[in-house]
Amino acid sequence: MLHGFLPSLIEGAGVTLSVALASLAMAMILGLLGALAKLSKWRFARGLAHLYTTLIRGVPDLVLMLLIFYGGQVAVNSIALSLGHEEYIDINPYVAGVLTIGFIFGAYLTEAFRGAFLAVPPGQREAGLAYGMSAWQIARRITFPQMFRHALPGLSNNWLVLIKSTAIVSVIGLHDLMTRGQQAAGSTREPFVFYLAVALIYLAFTSVSELLFDWLQKRFSTGVRRGSL
Repeated sequence: MLHGFLPSLIEGAGVTLSVALASLAMAMILGLLGALAKLSKWRFARGLAHLYTTLIRGVPDLVLMLLIFYGGQVAVNSIALSLGHEEYIDINPYVAGVLTIGFIFGAYLTEAFRGAFLAVPPGQREAGLAYGMSAWQIARRITFPQMFRHALPGLSNNWLVLIKSTAIVSVIGLHDLMTRGQQAAGSTREPFVFYLAVALIYLAFTSVSELLFDWLQKRFSTGVRRGSL
C-alpha cells in the first residue's frame, strides 16, 4: 500500500520525534528562566521576559523559522567574513529547527510556569524557612515538585502543539516526517495515501503523549485531596 516507503516514513518520524524532544528540553529551560524573570524583583529582568513573550506571540512560527535559518545564515557568514573566514558556513537545518521551535515554545511555557509558581502557596515556602531549610532545599523539596504538578496541564497542551509544529522544519530542508511524506506522495502521485499515513503517525505520537501525561498527572497528584463540587 505504501509502495516501499514505510521505512522512509519511519526514519522521518524518528527525526521528527528527535526534533520535538530536543525542542521541548530547550523550551523548558527557557520557560523556567522566563518565569523566574517575570517573578523577579528586578525590573530589567521582568521587562526582558515580557518583551520575549510579546515578540513570540506576535510573529508567526513559519516567519521565525525562515528568519532564523536564512537570516541567521547571513549573519553568521557576515561575522565570519569580518573575522577573516572566507569559506561559506551552512547552518544545520536540524539545529535551526530545534533552536526556533525551542525559542518559540519557551515563551509559551514561560506563562505556564509563571502561573504554576504562583499556584504554590507562599506559606509553604515560609514553613520551609522556619524549619531551617536553605533556598535550594525549599526549591527542590517544596516549590518545584508542586510547581511541576500545577504546570503539567499547560506543559501537556504545549507539547501536543509543539510536536505538530515540527512539520514546519520541512521548509528548511530537514528530512523529517513531513518531508518524507511529500517525497513519497510526489513519487507515487498518491498524496492522499501518504499524507494520511503522516497524519496517523502524528496521531500516534499525540495519543501516546496524552497517556504519558495522564500518568504523570496521577503520579504527581498522589496524596493530593481533590475538592468536591
